[in-house]
This record gives sequence, C-alpha cells and structure tokens, in this order.
Amino acid sequence: MSRVDRGSRTIAAAPAAVYDALVHRAALEAWLPPDGMRGRIERWDPRPGGGFRMVLTYLDATGNPGKTSDATDVVDVGFAELVPAHRVVQTAVFQADDPAYAGTMTMTWRLAAAGDGTEVTVTATGVPPGIDQAVHEEGIASSLAHLAAYLEPGG
Repeated sequence: MSRVDRGSRTIAAAPAAVYDALVHRAALEAWLPPDGMRGRIERWDPRPGGGFRMVLTYLDATGNPGKTSDATDVVDVGFAELVPAHRVVQTAVFQADDPAYAGTMTMTWRLAAAGDGTEVTVTATGVPPGIDQAVHEEGIASSLAHLAAYLEPGG
C-alpha cells in the first residue's frame, strides 16, 4: 500500500469561508506556512489548471536544511480540482536537486459541514520519500491550526 499522510481539524467557520481561504493568495500566504516558516507566493493563477509558486523560508534553518536551498523550499502547486465549499485538489512539485524530493505530490483538502463549522481533512499521496511522514503530518497539523486561527472569531 502506498503512503498516505493525513491531517484533520474542525474549524469554526462555514465550508464556503474555508474554501475561500484555500483559493485566495493573501490568505494562503498568511496561514499555509507551518510553524517555523514564512511563505511568499511568486506566481498566482487561481483556476483549475492554474496554480501558484510558493517560496517557504525557514525562520531558523539550523538543523532544517531546505529542499531548494539551505533556508528555503520552493514548491510549484497546481490546482487540479476546485469544487467550491467541498474540495480543493492540488499537485505539488518541489524545486530540488536531491532526487529524494522528486515527483508530484497530490494534496486533497476535503471540507464537510460539521455543526456550526467545517471538518477539514487533508490527505497527501505521492509524497517524495525524502519527506519524513511524521514531520509532514506535523506540518499539516500546524497549517490546519494556522487556518483555524486565520478564520475563527478572535483568531
């Protein structure tokens, strides 16, 4: 069975609001980078078949060698599927010389109404073998926590 990295969180926001945060440039720059990183989007084309390039910079690169350079991960993300208020499917390719980070990872963000909020479930398939599963799942959880803080009242 192939590897699947996962994360989920219930966010106190409507599915439409969560979806909007998944497909708007400023929102993604604000909440997507996991703890210890900041992100900047260089290219932006928010439509199926479009995508974006994000430069993630480690706030402290000590002990966290980047995939693209010592302090950065550059990832080209494509929007494979956009279903408003239900699902976003992204393809991600890291810019790296190391073949352990080669290949196309697919990230599927599923949104399901859950009471007054949204259950957000993330699954990642085709994860390059150079990305440690536990570290990746910790990063997914961190991004989901940032998404909650971005969207929830008082966040």
